[in-house]
Amino acid sequence: MKIISPSYEILYLPEPEEILKLIEIAGRTCYKSEHKISHDSAKEFIKRIIRSGHESVIEHSVCTVKFICDRGVTHELVRHRLASYSQESTRYANYSKDRFGSEITVIKPSFFEEGSSKYEVWKRAMEQAEKAYMELLKLGAKPEEARSVLPNSLKAEIVVSANFREWRHIFRLRCSKRAHPQIREIMIPLLKELKQRVPVVFDDIEVD
Repeated sequence: MKIISPSYEILYLPEPEEILKLIEIAGRTCYKSEHKISHDSAKEFIKRIIRSGHESVIEHSVCTVKFICDRGVTHELVRHRLASYSQESTRYANYSKDRFGSEITVIKPSFFEEGSSKYEVWKRAMEQAEKAYMELLKLGAKPEEARSVLPNSLKAEIVVSANFREWRHIFRLRCSKRAHPQIREIMIPLLKELKQRVPVVFDDIEVD
């Protein structure tokens, strides 16, 4: 059994200038103010658009992110409706095969300190789940049948594409102190990176 930390990778994100230009053109079409476009007009225009709540305009820009997290986190992610998802399937992934290292991979829980009693109980449960999964396969069960004993902590890879308006909604919910600690563990760093890479669009979203 392998234990890893969660992570993310931005797979698709246009260049900052391209993002701002597209949003400004879309927004100014509404007001027929294209004649006001200049080399430095986009940032202030987009700030005003967001302040006014006219966020449909920022739906024209999208970002695609690949997350490596536990399956509990993916269950929360896919509840966000206005996004596209492609997720690792436990029906077709046979973790007894060499390409998976002949073992399951689980995500380390951020809320259990390694070496603590709680962590050791969790680790034993993961090892027992792996043992049961492998035994079922040896008995002739298909991966889609054996997966019934796999834990919520099982590593899952999921690719998420969403427009910027939906990402703003996701960040507001999933970076909050009220969100599950494991989804905050990947969403807060992602928000911070997008704040650096995308001018204006995410500046007003604060982390609790």
